[in-house]
Amino acid sequence: MAKRPPPSATGLPSREQILTFIAETPGPVGKREIAQAFKVKGSDRIRLKQILKDLDIEGAVERRGKHMHRPGQLPPVVLADIKRRDRDGELIAEPTEWDADEHGPIPTIIISVPHKPRPGSPVPGVGDRALIRVNPLKAGDLHRYAGRVTKILEKHRAQVLGIFRSLPEGGGRLIPVEKKSREREIQIQPGDEGGAQDGDLVATSVVRHPRVGLPHAKVHERLGSVKSEKAVSLIAIHTHNIPNAFPADVQAEAERAEPATLAGREDWRDLPLVTIDPPDAKDHDDAVHAVRDEDEGNPDGFIVTVAIADVAAYIRPATALDREAQERGNSVYFPDRVVPMLPERISNDLCSLRPHQPRPALAVRMVIEADGRKRRHTFHRIMMRSAAKLSYQQAQAAIDGRPDETTGPILDSILRPLWAAFDAVRKARDQREPLFLDLPERKIILKPDGTVDRVHVPERLEAHKLIEEFMILANVSAAETLEQAKSDLIYRVHDEPSLEKMRSLSEVLASIALKMPTQGPVRPELFNRILRSVEGSEHQLFINEVVLRSQSQAEYSADNYGHFGLNLKRYAHFTSPIRRYADLVVHRALIRALKLGKDGLPPDTTRAELIEISARISAAERRAMAAERETNDRLIAHFLSDRIGATFEGQISGVTKSGLFIKLDETGADGFVPASTIGADYYRYDDKTHSMRGERTGETYRLGDRVQVKLVEAAPVAGALRFELLSEGQFSRKTPSGKGARGPKTVSPDRRITPRVKNKGTRKRSA
Repeated sequence: MAKRPPPSATGLPSREQILTFIAETPGPVGKREIAQAFKVKGSDRIRLKQILKDLDIEGAVERRGKHMHRPGQLPPVVLADIKRRDRDGELIAEPTEWDADEHGPIPTIIISVPHKPRPGSPVPGVGDRALIRVNPLKAGDLHRYAGRVTKILEKHRAQVLGIFRSLPEGGGRLIPVEKKSREREIQIQPGDEGGAQDGDLVATSVVRHPRVGLPHAKVHERLGSVKSEKAVSLIAIHTHNIPNAFPADVQAEAERAEPATLAGREDWRDLPLVTIDPPDAKDHDDAVHAVRDEDEGNPDGFIVTVAIADVAAYIRPATALDREAQERGNSVYFPDRVVPMLPERISNDLCSLRPHQPRPALAVRMVIEADGRKRRHTFHRIMMRSAAKLSYQQAQAAIDGRPDETTGPILDSILRPLWAAFDAVRKARDQREPLFLDLPERKIILKPDGTVDRVHVPERLEAHKLIEEFMILANVSAAETLEQAKSDLIYRVHDEPSLEKMRSLSEVLASIALKMPTQGPVRPELFNRILRSVEGSEHQLFINEVVLRSQSQAEYSADNYGHFGLNLKRYAHFTSPIRRYADLVVHRALIRALKLGKDGLPPDTTRAELIEISARISAAERRAMAAERETNDRLIAHFLSDRIGATFEGQISGVTKSGLFIKLDETGADGFVPASTIGADYYRYDDKTHSMRGERTGETYRLGDRVQVKLVEAAPVAGALRFELLSEGQFSRKTPSGKGARGPKTVSPDRRITPRVKNKGTRKRSA
């Protein structure tokens, strides 16, 4: 704990004392903790609040909800990778997630390992990923920490994934697919090929690191030809160490599970709940129902019911199924496969809310007023029977006047009341004004043989929004109920954007002659004003993406600091326990708090355990997002690899010293134009205007500019595209040296397909 010097003569701590206290105090620090530490009382609390606000504006501290920390300071519990040993043999770790651009150099964590570990305590090693409790080694030092491993999440696997290249004399070379691999090539000795053919994607075990020459590895698994798109998702699965095969004891436990009975449940089998999901959904974990409220005290109100599959009835704490689900954290979705959190016996059978079959569920019944505000709610453990399984398109078509044989009989009794309730609910949503981002969600469609057919942007329907809003209501209800019961829980939290990201956004807006609104606090409404100002313009999609990038990353936390994007004070994930472990924890907490059974959260569960689970599943979520993104990049690179030389329309989505990033309109694919190939000039990067500007001509390429490019290289394994710029930049009235106006540039008639000529001058280009 930090030392607590006496307050200054004014009765308030100095800025330096506050910053020192924040840096040295383990655990969350907010205004309350500072006031207690320095005995600030009465009207001085208002002045303290202003000091803290000033420190935040200046960037001297960063906020996470009501808590503060020094910029670049690690939280008390951090997910980290153990990288190496130092000269003294101490293990050195680095945080798994670290934004060097925002926080500066990556900090190091020196791990303390006892000489005689207690039985059962984790024994870390190089290559492990672990949860670590940290404290700064010295007061105010944000770069070096002492750490203690509390849980090892992934043990080091001496495995490398790569492309096998055979040699005439036998054996071969492995070309690792992971971009961050230390080894350029690995040697495969004759006899260690494992049946691999030239060009195969293989998994290898590194068996020897000789002092001289290449490392040696042995092929232990063939994953198929890299030319097959079906192998692409396997690259992400292996490089990110995503568990994709259930252990035997987990499968056996799932197979032994018996269907839940009506015992201890309310019988809601006659309530016509329906599921509305994507047409290719295999499991259905949520069902909805709405009816007019007959209570005269709630005129034109509704009763909305959301029922969620009761996964807690089958996945008990501390079982093999539970441990595996926690390790996976969530299901991972690829275009060609799903890596589920739970075995199919649970996710696609016992817990899937199939039509006309009894299924256990945890339901919330919410009373909604005519203006969409929730008046009250209650939770129930039930047995239900879905009246129909609908797709979003099917339900929407029925409401739009095109019912089919499934939706026709339930149109007036079930679907129209759902839409009427949604009309009320969205009034409250519009009044709350969450962040309204309008970004197309591209979906890769595969052919039966696994190759890419096309990239499709599904239409955004009211049916999608209906389910989203009802799920948000249910999630808020879960958080409110657990808070009222004074139960610890895992929140879904989303912090407001950092000051640095707000400054970057302001610079981007200025580069296209837009001004950041300055009135009032940072709220979603501020960003919505920006988005409305570009609606219908050429910058609409680009600014939506820039605003998205300016946001903090949502995560799971045992501390509640609200959900900025949804503009909600409390929010917890409750509605998808089949595919998210956080939701299962919330279900168990509700069961225990409301005394709905004996299979709730164990009574000895500590807040420290929930903190560790939150860190673990947040990391699993980021791992899944990275794997899904990389797989899509590789698939699109495969898709475009036979279109070398083709031209595409796009937009500059990023500008760096090394070149321009281009996002294509057609597929949403991202590619790169190296700075050395831009044109016949020496281009300097301007970080304030996010542009590249020709030193001699003044030709400028800015973030957000529309451009035409030619594809010159596609690297499917790396998921990378390289373009040649065909479009000209913009020209200022004066040259950078201020030597007067510049005449119009002469362009040949075939300019749009003729490669630009690289500057033949002798001056070196800076990196």
